[in-house]
Amino acid sequence: MATQIDNKLGCSDAEWAARQELAACYRVFDMMGWSESIYNHISLKVPGEDHEFLINPYGLLYSEVCASNLVKIDIDGNTLDNSSYPVNKAGFTQHAYFHRHLPWAHAICHTHTTATMAVASLEGGLQPVNFYACNFAGQIGYHDFEGVTVREEEGARLLENLGDKRVLFLKNHGPVVMGRSVPEIFLMHWAFQRACEIQLATMAAGKPVVVPPDVIAVHQRDLAQTALPGGPGAADFAAHVRKVDRVDRSWRD
Repeated sequence: MATQIDNKLGCSDAEWAARQELAACYRVFDMMGWSESIYNHISLKVPGEDHEFLINPYGLLYSEVCASNLVKIDIDGNTLDNSSYPVNKAGFTQHAYFHRHLPWAHAICHTHTTATMAVASLEGGLQPVNFYACNFAGQIGYHDFEGVTVREEEGARLLENLGDKRVLFLKNHGPVVMGRSVPEIFLMHWAFQRACEIQLATMAAGKPVVVPPDVIAVHQRDLAQTALPGGPGAADFAAHVRKVDRVDRSWRD
């Protein structure tokens, strides 16, 4: 059993570290312009607890999220930390289903950025017409829009359409990005956002040049050669947390 530490909740070291990392992620997303008023969600499994995860308190802006006000819930929707905040059903339903059925999906984010929603609303979705888009060629699942995701029965179709991918593009809606860690989903979302922004700019300027499949295969093969030590996205995420810290360190509380 993890040891207890002196924090506002009296939770384990592992949970408090996870709370701080997730709170930092909310602040980074907000700084990047990826927040959507009090909506959208980033969730993170509680280390060592297979059926529990942390998610944002419904009603707070991303800039107000901190380690102690994240809500701990289980995959059945029960609040486990006596939080006075509710959880957005649209966030719980979708995230809980993935956390329940995908053991590797420790961190999940869903956003409504202008660029990603615009590309989600285009026939053909994301196209291999720029550097970042080539990262994702053949690596995205697509799911037809069925309305706000509050019905549990939609979960089976979400999972089926995700397949073996780590990004599920909800058509006419936006992306769901899943990974083994918070830094990993941050980096994937950053690259996905850039891919969508550049595709829209290219389409506005003229006819895009499509990268051929053999070049895409080489690109994806060689991407690992650009990685830094520490795991996917670790250095990127740490750099942006430092930037947040120069403005406001309250996410740590």
